[in-house]
Amino acid sequence: MRDLTRMREGMPTVDRWLVVGLGNPGPEYVGNRHNAGFMVLDELAARAGGRFKVHRSRAEVLEGRVAGFPAVLAKPLSFMNLSGGPVKALADFYKVEPARVIVVHDELDVPYGALRAKLGGGDNGHNGLKSITKSLATRDYLRVRFGIGRPPGRMDAASFVLRDFATAERKDLAFLVDKAADVVESLMKAGLEPTQNAFHATDLNISGPPR
Repeated sequence: MRDLTRMREGMPTVDRWLVVGLGNPGPEYVGNRHNAGFMVLDELAARAGGRFKVHRSRAEVLEGRVAGFPAVLAKPLSFMNLSGGPVKALADFYKVEPARVIVVHDELDVPYGALRAKLGGGDNGHNGLKSITKSLATRDYLRVRFGIGRPPGRMDAASFVLRDFATAERKDLAFLVDKAADVVESLMKAGLEPTQNAFHATDLNISGPPR
């Protein structure tokens, strides 16, 4: 009876998570820094033992269990600056509150080799976050910030994020993707503050791409 009442009220019937990885669709973008979120979602999908399928929300979706919790893994099929539409559609379809949405994205203001977890805050000029915040009408969703560092010299940031990781970076990339997936799982199991305490002190000593 209680579950039926919650369904009638449009409330979630399970404590499901929605984990979104940001990137751009298409083979030409696969190795880009801007696609770090997609890379982490692929790792989580491998751990869940499932495959992504196209969903009517304009996203690739995998329903499964992550860290023992029911979760929906999603990679929007829109381009980065339109990520909010698919995320909002998925949150509505699966009845997931913003507080249980985790967005994994590349972050210029975090050095390469560092991972950061946070709740809310600004978008720091990240068009994917800007679109999601507008569509969800709140900043209060969790983020896993995958550090890519600032562009070298006078390179434009937009050009930098759309380039593949440098050769020196790629030797540590798989390790960082794996650790970022660990951060997502920790947010589910332990919460924000314990996750920050566990992972913010484990940055790699990586200087990033040649300047």
